[in-house]
Amino acid sequence: MKFIADSMLGRLARWLRLLGYDTLYFSRIEDGILVRTAQEEGRTLLTRDTRLVKRRGLKNFLLLDENDTFDQLRTVINTFHLLPGGESGRLKEHSPSRCSLCNTIPVSVPGEDARPHVPDYVYRTSDGFRRCMKCGRFYWRGTHPEKWRKKLSDVLKP
Repeated sequence: MKFIADSMLGRLARWLRLLGYDTLYFSRIEDGILVRTAQEEGRTLLTRDTRLVKRRGLKNFLLLDENDTFDQLRTVINTFHLLPGGESGRLKEHSPSRCSLCNTIPVSVPGEDARPHVPDYVYRTSDGFRRCMKCGRFYWRGTHPEKWRKKLSDVLKP
């Protein structure tokens, strides 16, 4: 399942990416372009804008009432019966399967490529690195994935 989030839902977009879902987000985008992109790419539009969902031809959308990011996330997960970890249903142990900033899938890189870009301690203690080839962000196994898995389990509790 692919999503596009309106400009009010940046944190939600980041969490969906961390869970492995292809989620576009632009902090500034015209409503017409947002709707056209959703339709052309077969994406479900996530929005809090009641006026936006009244546009002619818009079919795949979810209007969110919640203010809290984690309440929004819970609603999206429950509405679409999403599996944490994206389509595979598996949360990656080492790092997110999508870049949380730009939605690109990071690729594995040798430690030597990561060395100038990560703290020395991380370089010495991590056994694998991934890099987003679009924005250059590096990912490695650390405490963050465990923290977001914990937060996700709290969000998913009934």
